[in-house]
Amino acid sequence: MSVFDDLVGQAAVRAQLERAAIAARDLAERTTDGEADRDSAMSQAWLITGPPGSGRSLVARAFAAALQCTGPAPGCGRCRACRTVMEGKHPDVEHVATEGVVITVDQTRDLVGRSFVSPGSGAWRVVIVEDADRMAERTTNVLLKAIEEPPPFTVWMLCTPSPEDVMTTIRSRCRGVALAVPPASDVAALLVRRDGVAPEEALRAARAAQSHVGRARALATDSAVRRERDLLIGEALAIRGTADAVLAAHRVHAQAVAAAKKATGDRFEREEAELKRTLGIGEGARIPPAARAQLRELAENQKRRTTRAQRDELDRAMIDLLSLYRDVLTVQLGAGVDLVNQDFDEGIRAVAAESDPGQSVRRMDAIAQARTRLGGNVAPLLVLEAMMVALRPQG
Repeated sequence: MSVFDDLVGQAAVRAQLERAAIAARDLAERTTDGEADRDSAMSQAWLITGPPGSGRSLVARAFAAALQCTGPAPGCGRCRACRTVMEGKHPDVEHVATEGVVITVDQTRDLVGRSFVSPGSGAWRVVIVEDADRMAERTTNVLLKAIEEPPPFTVWMLCTPSPEDVMTTIRSRCRGVALAVPPASDVAALLVRRDGVAPEEALRAARAAQSHVGRARALATDSAVRRERDLLIGEALAIRGTADAVLAAHRVHAQAVAAAKKATGDRFEREEAELKRTLGIGEGARIPPAARAQLRELAENQKRRTTRAQRDELDRAMIDLLSLYRDVLTVQLGAGVDLVNQDFDEGIRAVAAESDPGQSVRRMDAIAQARTRLGGNVAPLLVLEAMMVALRPQG
């Protein structure tokens, strides 16, 4: 058993991080200051990159566990340090993942300040930034000095989809870990082993999720997630004109809004109730002026969380639509490869027969443009309407 066992299809990365963890243990046991040498397999700043679903945050967590491990071999998975890191409870491992649209300058300053606090129980203080691509340039500059000259006991791990998502000055000071998209068969095997999913269903979910482990698990184990995907693909296949496209956009938008509220609403209610208890505000009691600012800030945080969740839901939907028209193009070109959306084989072949490869490419371009617009803070419903209209049959 090892903390690296769930890294699907990442054999080279596993070997790289295991070597680094061994070197880190050697550094921590030295009588000198323990700072990582330039030529060592260990570094104090890491940039973990890979497409969605490749397991960036899992890799970072597993590596952090290996650094804190007290077992016979780093990353044993059995010692208390390994278990607490993997459970997100280790006091010397901090995870940063913004629930808003961006990581703010103030959040980053606080994080940098905490990075200079000596570890309490582990060998290292590890800071994992799971959304480093959501830092603006001004925010990243705050981080630069801490990464350039970290304390001898601090390790930074920045996770982004690609190296270009961070400034060149940050990238040049980090050791790179490049993840690949794992084969669908490897993801399916993980679902069978860890979640007890039937092999056929596991493979179907892995293909539909395009090897995104978390998404595959949701499709394989959550009927509500499967229904949402089925409705989305069905909406796209049923578009015949502009009216169909606009109605489909409204339905997809409403589904994303409902999913975002469901994902964040329960937490807000708990936080609000806890804050009111802390402030001594009883049920139905008048809120004193001194407490209004705190409740207002909580509501603003909730608004940012919901906005982020909604955009994530819509982006995930657009990725599913890209896979749909990828399948259509595959059929049109006679590529002879497995379809991502095999459960919609009949509909895909019907769309392929009534259009040409050029139109499939234009549809995929429209979806890619919609994803860019969504990231640029354009009104989501307008983005969806424009995208869905571009998906209707042309001539």
